[in-house]
Amino acid sequence: MTSRISRQELAQRIAADIPEGSYVNLGIGAPTLVANYLSDEIEIILHTENGMLGMGSAPEPGRVDPDLINAGKQAVTAVAGAAYFHHADSFAMMRGGHLDVCVLGAFQVAANGDLANWSTGGAGAIPAVGGAMDLAIGAKSLFVMTDLLTKQGEAKLVAECSYPLTGLGCVSRVYTDHAVFDVTPDGFAVRELFGDHTIEGLNELIGFDLVDATAARTQE
Repeated sequence: MTSRISRQELAQRIAADIPEGSYVNLGIGAPTLVANYLSDEIEIILHTENGMLGMGSAPEPGRVDPDLINAGKQAVTAVAGAAYFHHADSFAMMRGGHLDVCVLGAFQVAANGDLANWSTGGAGAIPAVGGAMDLAIGAKSLFVMTDLLTKQGEAKLVAECSYPLTGLGCVSRVYTDHAVFDVTPDGFAVRELFGDHTIEGLNELIGFDLVDATAARTQE
């Protein structure tokens, strides 16, 4: 069986790619794990859409402050100098282009960078896009954190999204348990492979040809 990396390892990999001094929003779900792997040696300021700037990692057991939560209602910590503000001000930051990086999950990402991450469009699906549309379009760089395949074995990287869209041409890079992909004018470019995966094997899993950018990545 080909190897995959864990969500914790993937979160650590994403954290390593966030530049010093960035203002960052971590989406609900797996992306929140990234906060636990940010280096203490550089300054990265975390934003949460419910009205906080300067969010820290998850609290240690027994040290939970019920007044400190992120947008997913998970307990968080506050770093020195953290600020709290109105929900409307938080969305103004998101829509005004003040976030450098946002990390979101996905149901599908298209080769042109379109994102579908809030609904599968299925019968009875609850329309709960939240702030995802604002984040997808407002952030300067949008990283997607997701498994490459669904539980049914279908690829989440697609030629064209079939689910309701969150944003058009907004995704910069996709981090999966199999590999890291950049969104380029030529489609998905494989930036980094995990385990014993190959470009040819990924082509078969996804169903179309990918651009091999691993050699260029090695020379950086």
